Amino acid sequence: MTGTIAGGPSLTQRIAEARDSIAAQTGDPVELGLILGSGLGGLAEAVEEAVIIPYAKIAGMPVSTAPSHAGELVLGRLFGRRVALMRGRLHLYEGWTAREVALPVYLLRALGAEGLVVTNAAGALNAEFRPGEVMLIEDHLNFTGTNPLTGADEPALGPRFPDMSRAYDPDWRAAVAEAARTAGLAHRAGIYAGIAGPSLETSAERRWLRASGADAVGMSTVIEVIAAVHAGMRVLGLSAITNAATGGPEQRPDTIEDVLANAEIAGRVIARLLEVTLPRF
Repeated sequence: MTGTIAGGPSLTQRIAEARDSIAAQTGDPVELGLILGSGLGGLAEAVEEAVIIPYAKIAGMPVSTAPSHAGELVLGRLFGRRVALMRGRLHLYEGWTAREVALPVYLLRALGAEGLVVTNAAGALNAEFRPGEVMLIEDHLNFTGTNPLTGADEPALGPRFPDMSRAYDPDWRAAVAEAARTAGLAHRAGIYAGIAGPSLETSAERRWLRASGADAVGMSTVIEVIAAVHAGMRVLGLSAITNAATGGPEQRPDTIEDVLANAEIAGRVIARLLEVTLPRF
């Protein structure tokens, strides 16, 4: 699992090959891309007229190995929009490079998606947040130690120095907040901190992340969002709060079983939020 080496295909070439392999199976245009995080794959079941393509059947596509990540691309209609939905994502902790983690985002853009909805499972650094709740991501902190734009510049993908000051589209965030109020759906809003993982944070790290301004922490999303902004996509981010991660004296050990169970609870709220919001985009 290595990135592009000297003499190997560029990221631009790999994306074109992946796009062409998908086009051979479905030629319908895509309006919106979605990435589903841990425990959130159930949203794919709401896709109508679905065409399901395993990542292994897509040319040059890395294959997800994380628990609860099915590793398949689902194309069809979701809440009235033509979507390409990633049921499972790639993570740095699986051994993929930042560019490989970003490749699916560029692929979604190549399929026609002008926007990206990214979801994840996250621990609550903010003591006011509770497992099972949903956080609308306002901004992020990249503590992964890497960036998908590091290395050779490929102008066909986007500008060398993309502005990240409004990475999460303000108008889309406002639309979600308004739709949530109208539908009576409670949610939080805050800053997401991305780390590499796979070990969970120490209590001291959690306190430090909170002091840095983060409300929730997870092992994904920031690499994908950098790539999406680089590619000129609008972005909406939603976190399923799965565990308390304050790092205080009351901190309890976390289990993957609890994380997935709480992600499923929050996932139902995320699905409802998207149902009332996507038609507004």
